[in-house]
Amino acid sequence: MSDTAPAKSTVSVEINGHTIEANPGELVIDAAERNGVHIPRFCYHNRMRPVGMCRMCLVEIDQGRGPALSPSCMIPVTEGMKVDTESERTRKAQDGVLEFLLINHPLDCPVCDKGGECPLQDNTVAYGPGESRFVEEKRHYEKPIPISDLVFLDRERCILCDRCTRFAKEVAGDPLIHFQGRGSRTEVNTFPDEPFSSYFSGNTVQICPVGALTSSSYRFKARPWDLTEVESTCTTCSVGCSVTLQSSRNRLLRTMGVDNDATNWGWLCDRGRFDIEAVESDNRLAEPLVDGAPARWSDALRKAAAAISGALRDVGPSGIGVIGGARLTNESAYAWAKLAKGVIGTDNVDAQLGDGLPGELLFGLPRATIAEACAPKGTIVLLGSDPKETLGVLYLRLRHAVVEDKATLIELGHGASGLTRYARHALHGEPGGALVELAHQAVALLPEGQPVTVVLGRTSPTEDPAVLAEAAQVFAAYGARFLSGLTRGNVHGALDLGLAPGLLPGRVTLDAGRSTFTDAWGSVPAGRGKSTAAMLAAAADGSLPVLILLGADPINDSADRALAERALQRATVIAVDTFPTDSVAHASVVLPAAGYAETDGTTTNLEGRILPLRQAVTPPGTARADWAIAVELATRLEADLGFDAVEQIWAEIASLSAAHEGITAAALASARDGVIAAGSGGSGGRPATIDSVPAVTAKRVPLDPTKLRLVVRRTMYDGATLTQQSRSLPSLYNDNEVRLHPLDFEKLGVDEGADVTLVAAEGQLTLPVVSDRGVVRGTAVVLANVPDAPVNILLSPTSPVIDVRLEVVR
Repeated sequence: MSDTAPAKSTVSVEINGHTIEANPGELVIDAAERNGVHIPRFCYHNRMRPVGMCRMCLVEIDQGRGPALSPSCMIPVTEGMKVDTESERTRKAQDGVLEFLLINHPLDCPVCDKGGECPLQDNTVAYGPGESRFVEEKRHYEKPIPISDLVFLDRERCILCDRCTRFAKEVAGDPLIHFQGRGSRTEVNTFPDEPFSSYFSGNTVQICPVGALTSSSYRFKARPWDLTEVESTCTTCSVGCSVTLQSSRNRLLRTMGVDNDATNWGWLCDRGRFDIEAVESDNRLAEPLVDGAPARWSDALRKAAAAISGALRDVGPSGIGVIGGARLTNESAYAWAKLAKGVIGTDNVDAQLGDGLPGELLFGLPRATIAEACAPKGTIVLLGSDPKETLGVLYLRLRHAVVEDKATLIELGHGASGLTRYARHALHGEPGGALVELAHQAVALLPEGQPVTVVLGRTSPTEDPAVLAEAAQVFAAYGARFLSGLTRGNVHGALDLGLAPGLLPGRVTLDAGRSTFTDAWGSVPAGRGKSTAAMLAAAADGSLPVLILLGADPINDSADRALAERALQRATVIAVDTFPTDSVAHASVVLPAAGYAETDGTTTNLEGRILPLRQAVTPPGTARADWAIAVELATRLEADLGFDAVEQIWAEIASLSAAHEGITAAALASARDGVIAAGSGGSGGRPATIDSVPAVTAKRVPLDPTKLRLVVRRTMYDGATLTQQSRSLPSLYNDNEVRLHPLDFEKLGVDEGADVTLVAAEGQLTLPVVSDRGVVRGTAVVLANVPDAPVNILLSPTSPVIDVRLEVVR
């Protein structure tokens, strides 16, 4: 037996006379913070590269040659290092730094939005001089100036810490804000005619250590001590960013990112940060409506129950369909799944509106977490929509993995995305089977010996999900793991809990879960139900007389606008929603629901991570939580769902769902980063070789030389309900246009900027045309869900591809 001591994995450092253990390579400022010693700072941020600009973190450090003042944000710990954060030299240095910063900083704390939560205020009180020796005039600038629609800049307050400029360049990859000028005239600003039009600009407001950057939506609204704060999760998309919701006098005023190591690292996209304004919109549904007129809850529920009972009597359970549910909490999704499948008996339930992937495909693939996908020196395959437009913070994480951690990115899609410039290989092709061939090419390009994670989503609503499924199987055979790229807020929770045809809670099929759920619910549907497209078709032909919309707007958000309009005109529509959308306008019964930040519960992100949702304000009028509406409607149908509180619903989920077994309310409350559901991220993949990859079976649909293959893309700011109901965001969406490859212009005989009409079998749409080298030749790219330019009038969910004829408007 050897007497050799095991190798030491930590570094011993003395801080203020106490020995602590630090991690090798850890910065002094982080090691001190982790051990309860706070070192003041302005420029340092743990999610960005240190630059040592502000000098506020100067402390005495002795590395064997005697103590010397050094910036603790730039010095990594070493064995035997001695650090003194309380010495006289340290205090004098910090005092001097603050005195210099305050020479030109205005003393306008009473009117500054940062007052009360300002690091400059705090550090001045704790480490600075009691008074200033500076009596000369301070410098002055015009203030404030809008550097974008969302962010205002006060240059007098700026201390040149470099946080905002580093974030824009290093984290977001949008270097739109810079240092300008020299010496005492140095300032932060944007260039002329180039606004700070980043999707992530709000983060600079949050990390600014002074009041130099403020948000247009929060200016002069409240003081920090007036705010009530709860920690929750953003549900604008499916990333699941941790946030704090701040309210005052029952009004939701601000969202701040929380550093969750598993998900968002403290960052938020601007859509998720500012669309909380919709919660306070005057257009909220606040009382039930029956045939367009205000009604009592009892009357509205009675009419809804009568419509459902009539359909059951005349047609049976197949005559009722439920569309939507991706905006619900997990608890509400379960309640509606139990009502639909256990009480009504219908499996016509679909939380996806034709832009997702089959639940069986997602659940059948080995899953990965965000951290595993972004592992240093790993390989990421992007096979889905542009994450910069649809999953903003996932884009930041993927970009960081490639730029900072040297991961390899291979992109497959129907054209360039926000990540294309970072990709080692970008393989693009038209919808209609090309992705399967590109997947085989990509496998041959995969670096050997690196873990492979595929971000799998819907590349375009015009691409057949079967093509994506086969492309995914190519990588699965190679041993890859998969991170879902589906974008709707809680679509993964809705699928997990049964809001999908053929599935029951816990990701089990009807046949596999029949015994368990028949015992618990009393009954389950006999066979697989219809998708959203099939429900709309059945409603349009009269065979499905009742449609229930759970926060869904199929007129604007489904793959066939004309079909959705016919379906909603013919069927009896029961709408459970927060706003009067175009689809809600067709409803015979409208039941107002509590929205985001108005109810407690949980949500599930794209990893399968269960995260908390907390109530910050009360719902408007008599609006109720979605699960409570399901309970009341079940009562009118002479059934009892068996719960009357969120905690009871979660207990039932944990007892019945294998994916949620053992995940108690206490476990969720104690897990700051959330809890991964069984069978989600971290399940691992099997090793494989190129020889094990299946052969191509999908037939590629050839391009018609007289037409263009349509590609539909989503964008950050579109016609989404919350975006349009927020004060700050509607002006940010891009007008729709047709994007063509430059070499297609001459062939088609069209000039850039001309108005053209896209003619498809389903309809036609007139838009201006522009050139874009990121577009695949032979395709036409348009944006989805843009107000006043609805591309879904061209689409058909039954067509494997959409080819359009381009006609110049004369």
